[in-house]
Amino acid sequence: MNMPMSTTVLNPLLDPMETASVDQLREHQLERLRWSLGHAYNNVPLYRQRFDALGIHPNDVTSLADLAKFPFTTKNDLRDSYPYGMFAVPMNEVVRLHASSGTTGKPTVVGYTQNDIDTWANVVARSIRAAGGQRGDKVHISYGYGLFTGGLGAHYGAERLGCTVIPMSGGQTEKQVQLIKDFQPDIIMVTPSYMLNIADELERQGIDPHKLALRLGIFGAEPWTGELRSAIEARLGITALDIYGLSEIMGPGVAMECAESKDGPTIWEDHFYPEIIDPVTGEVLPDGQMGELVFTSLSKEALPMIRYRTRDLTRLLPGTARPMRRIDKITGRSDDMLIIRGVNVFPTQVEEQVLKVKQLCESYEIHLYRNGNLDSVDVHVELKAEHQHLSSEQQSAITNELSRHIKTHIGISSRIVLQPLHSLKRSEGKACHVIDKRPKA
Repeated sequence: MNMPMSTTVLNPLLDPMETASVDQLREHQLERLRWSLGHAYNNVPLYRQRFDALGIHPNDVTSLADLAKFPFTTKNDLRDSYPYGMFAVPMNEVVRLHASSGTTGKPTVVGYTQNDIDTWANVVARSIRAAGGQRGDKVHISYGYGLFTGGLGAHYGAERLGCTVIPMSGGQTEKQVQLIKDFQPDIIMVTPSYMLNIADELERQGIDPHKLALRLGIFGAEPWTGELRSAIEARLGITALDIYGLSEIMGPGVAMECAESKDGPTIWEDHFYPEIIDPVTGEVLPDGQMGELVFTSLSKEALPMIRYRTRDLTRLLPGTARPMRRIDKITGRSDDMLIIRGVNVFPTQVEEQVLKVKQLCESYEIHLYRNGNLDSVDVHVELKAEHQHLSSEQQSAITNELSRHIKTHIGISSRIVLQPLHSLKRSEGKACHVIDKRPKA
């Protein structure tokens, strides 16, 4: 592959593009964009057909704005091309495969050349360093290994930075806690919902998390709120930072929140070019406006992605700790949105309200059902251990408070159901907060 490379002088502490000017970054992106579009056009029949149908050719690109002329790619394209139809290199150049679970149909298969694996390790190493990690740190990885990209992506990046890796994977929560206590890791990489599960087990075993060596949690793979961040930090005595990624674009390490600013994940724009679009019209929106996040890969060899629709809803913000732009907290996914009596609702909105009520645990479930012709909502929650003794009148005051918050801030009526402590299902990976019992259309 003759992918163009940067000629920027390497800073001894940061990667070249982390210290470049915005103008240098944009020039670098344009060069790589032309390469990626040409690579996709020349080697992936689907892209060639779609580009030709629109009368657009990679050679026509003279500015980054020209990218908007090219067609979108969706998850269905990957499923329709299952398993290898969108690969841009021969299979003998593919050194690893990952895939989604395929619970909603055929899995989406992603492939990597050795250069792709090296790039992935580099951006994850960059991410851990940006979060405050350093060579010699011990990193406990509780993301799942296997076909899911989380575990191996974090693993290779931590090793690339020079960390000691504890490859625990997900599940076996009692053993997770034992290793955290015995091995004394400095960093944990895990989904935020499973971190709550680990915190519960620490408390069950009578271990004070503030006396552990853990200082940093790098959390990703699911949307989470600022309120949940504050709760995790207070409960565990660590700094909690957000890592973003998705298998189709690379895996974890597409964007990372920087320790010095803690203001949303910085996109590593030298490898992944972002756009925000109106999810209905597809129109590109200006930076600062909310919409659907779209990515174009700039350096991937095995599986180039052109204008991939992530379905994640957020906005692009100016760079702070780095010249690259940031993404705001993911509010949800366009395909995860619930419509309840005409109101658009995302689970993270409910989470935000649950965490405002200090007597409640972070765990919750949203139960949807049909009451006659109308949708109804029950929100199942738990009282924290120290509030289990409250009288029925005090418990009613708490449920009324949460119901009022949900009505005021989200616009839906709900019934709050208190469940026994630890009765709600805890996550061992990505959380599932919605139980939809409504009849299917």
